[in-house]
Amino acid sequence: MADAAPEVPVPPFVAPERAMLEGWLDFHRATLLAKCQGLGPEALATRSVPPSTLSLLGLVRHMSEVERHWFSRVLLGERVVDRYCTKEDRDGDFDGAAADNAAEGLAAFSADCERSREIQAAAGPLERPAEGRWRGVEVSLRWILVHMIEEYARHNGHADLLRQAIDGAVG
Repeated sequence: MADAAPEVPVPPFVAPERAMLEGWLDFHRATLLAKCQGLGPEALATRSVPPSTLSLLGLVRHMSEVERHWFSRVLLGERVVDRYCTKEDRDGDFDGAAADNAAEGLAAFSADCERSREIQAAAGPLERPAEGRWRGVEVSLRWILVHMIEEYARHNGHADLLRQAIDGAVG
């Protein structure tokens, strides 16, 4: 199921700031998919580090929500309805991850990342203030890109541990 992971791109070693930030963000997006590569739906939904509800699929679903939140809701100021999380289940992205929705979760993640790339490309300069606010505070495109890199880096660390617990794969 998860065999369609893209090759993980190497971020540029020397580049203008925007190319560097976008390169690192794409590196982390691809790294998350690479952690899922070769696993079937049951393994993707496995919560391999009890008592945590984290699973690789849950991380993919979470990052899908995060992509939509920062690029569509905050940067563009669009009204975005969360795909997985609700007031009743704020962790619906993790809690609802199951083998029977693995294909949908992976497809949604890929589509959300592509939409985020389109938004980034059309967003203008890094200093561009977002149309929406985060907790009432104005943020810039630069802040969003840096935050997204941090968010992926943290969760890719979780993905390393989850994958190793599933089948011993490291790296």
